[in-house]
Amino acid sequence: MKPWLLALPLLACSHAAPQPAAAAPPPAAAAAPAAAATGPGPAAGEAIAAFETVRTVLQSPRCVNCHPAGDVPLQGDDGHLHEPPITRGPEGRGVAGISCSACHGKQNLPASYGAHMPPGVSTEWRLPPADHRLVFWGLDSKALCEQIKDPKRNGGKSLGELTHHMTEDALTLWGWSPGYGRKPVAISHDQFVRAYKTWADAGMPCATRTARNP
Repeated sequence: MKPWLLALPLLACSHAAPQPAAAAPPPAAAAAPAAAATGPGPAAGEAIAAFETVRTVLQSPRCVNCHPAGDVPLQGDDGHLHEPPITRGPEGRGVAGISCSACHGKQNLPASYGAHMPPGVSTEWRLPPADHRLVFWGLDSKALCEQIKDPKRNGGKSLGELTHHMTEDALTLWGWSPGYGRKPVAISHDQFVRAYKTWADAGMPCATRTARNP
């Protein structure tokens, strides 16, 4: 066979039609526009730390004296039992014959009356009623936190109602203006409100560990 005949198959292969190119991948879908950043709420750790400020206020003498473990209110920075003797009563206003309003008026008495006079407040002096005593005295952080936010134990208060009572109610504000001879709450009202809102805005988380005031 002549050599040039052997070369024909090679030439045929070298001039074969090229294989079609692989199809290009479809274009990637356009990325969805990023959602507007709303910013995360306060971290749980920050909120729990803020609640410690709230707890310090609630367990100060100005608050805890009307949130005792029993049915007798407390008095003074040392938390002694109320004199004259009085009990909570079903509505938190005392009982027949000796009610809170018998001694506590609508405002604090002037300093000229001296120390140890009955304090007063425009919305009426009272304890929580018997069906939700809302005890502050002696509770650790976790127990106090869980009680305050529970409508079954806080008098059926919604978040808005609880926030009003904690930050604006005249009875609560009295703690920062308790009248002659009494120490106000040591933490400022502004600081307390900031701490409360930090805790509330984060969903009112409660500590897993516990702490209590000395």
